[in-house]
Amino acid sequence: MRKTAAKLLAIAAIATSVATVAAGTAVADPSTLPAAQDIVGVGSDTTQAVLNQFSTDYNAFLGASSTLPRLYSWDATGTSPIVTKTGATTPFNRPNGSSAGISALDATSKTTVDFARSSRGPKNSTPTVPGDPTTDLFVAFAKDAVSVATKTTGSNAPTNLSKNDLINIYNCTYTNWNQIPGYTGAGGTIKAFLPQVGSGTRSFFLSALGLSNGGACVLANPTVQENQGTDPILNDANAVVPYSAAHYIGQVFNGHSSGTDAAGNLTLRSIDGISPIDATNALAATFANTSFGRVVYNVVREANWNATDTQGTALRAIFGTNGWVCKNATAAADIKSYGFRTLPVGACGSTTHAV
Repeated sequence: MRKTAAKLLAIAAIATSVATVAAGTAVADPSTLPAAQDIVGVGSDTTQAVLNQFSTDYNAFLGASSTLPRLYSWDATGTSPIVTKTGATTPFNRPNGSSAGISALDATSKTTVDFARSSRGPKNSTPTVPGDPTTDLFVAFAKDAVSVATKTTGSNAPTNLSKNDLINIYNCTYTNWNQIPGYTGAGGTIKAFLPQVGSGTRSFFLSALGLSNGGACVLANPTVQENQGTDPILNDANAVVPYSAAHYIGQVFNGHSSGTDAAGNLTLRSIDGISPIDATNALAATFANTSFGRVVYNVVREANWNATDTQGTALRAIFGTNGWVCKNATAAADIKSYGFRTLPVGACGSTTHAV
């Protein structure tokens, strides 16, 4: 990737607008092992594609001759275990999802992982369940929303579900579509799915419904990889699964799908009569402003974020309020191209943490 940085910089330089087409072609896992000083992340499936694009475009922005730390991101799925940096000789299991990425961040140091991609906010501790460490900073960078997806054609699910319908589906009060008030379809036993354990989308969706977990009918079903509508188990007239609206938009409308990372036979549905997709095939502001809207983050260690060393300076230069992600036009184009909404000035790069 370093050998091609000059070429990518030239491509970025001729871009004429903040369009839905990103500046360069994103890659998945780093094509070369990152250096010890580079800024390396793991975690969320939802934001991995846009972070891969950030990696391509930020490194092009630096230029081939720069000695500053570069940006890299490892996908949520793939071969495992992984070694993430030069000098980090101990392989570890590839983190699949926001919580898994945060756990990896907390279990390592800047010699291995610098940030965790997270599609959920910080989890506060309760008297019985520990939350995220208060020393983890969640750095905001974009807006997403979570809807539900069902089979595009032949689904027994209605095209619109209320929040109350979803609560009753996922707590197993409703086990057949014909129990939904006003339903006029053929009916059928609901197959309610949740993404894999460790998924930020899973955690956020349940929280939005006021549930700590799914009911027994949900737990009895196999879990699926988040945002992968290609899973054959979802090609079912009775299946319903939470799905990132931004990731779906990137996959379906902006050409960012490959292999299993595709919508397959699924379509996003409205919730409470509000479509997650607007007339321009972008994330609808009205839907993003409901309780199903969420901010997505990159999580860092507070000590590293505040440090004056090379990596601390680089973290802020990339993710901070005045950093590349929040101020650069190419980054804004990437955010839009991958289906997310940009955050207002001051909100992008802001930090929060668990209490």
